Amino acid sequence: MIDIGGGIFIPEDKIEFKFSRSGGPGGQNVNKVNTRVTLLFDVAGCESFSGEQKKQILRRLATRANRNGVLRVVCQRYRTQRANREAAVERLGELLREALKKKTVRKKTKVPKYAREKRLEEKKKRSMLKKQRAFSIDD
Repeated sequence: MIDIGGGIFIPEDKIEFKFSRSGGPGGQNVNKVNTRVTLLFDVAGCESFSGEQKKQILRRLATRANRNGVLRVVCQRYRTQRANREAAVERLGELLREALKKKTVRKKTKVPKYAREKRLEEKKKRSMLKKQRAFSIDD
């Protein structure tokens, strides 16, 4: 079971792994061993999430999911299949936790009166300076 947080767990049997040859570090090992891991997780078919959570995950992770709601995470950072597999599972957990976070709504604030006055005063000063330069050139 993978703990996502908030009492949500993903069963390991809902995750599918595919292995292929990696282009990362490893010397001749790269040419012989399938160390690259592609993790596939069917968000749409997982019972651990509510319908609203599924929509939220698929909306926020749209670039990583296909039309069928299957999320794809690739890892080829390490030289061993086991390390890449663990890293891919960890990354999946991070992505899901991030996608399920509630976004804080920005409160509109009013520009303070002193700030508006200061801005207008600076504009007047700048305008006067430019006018003075114009008169000094023409003289």
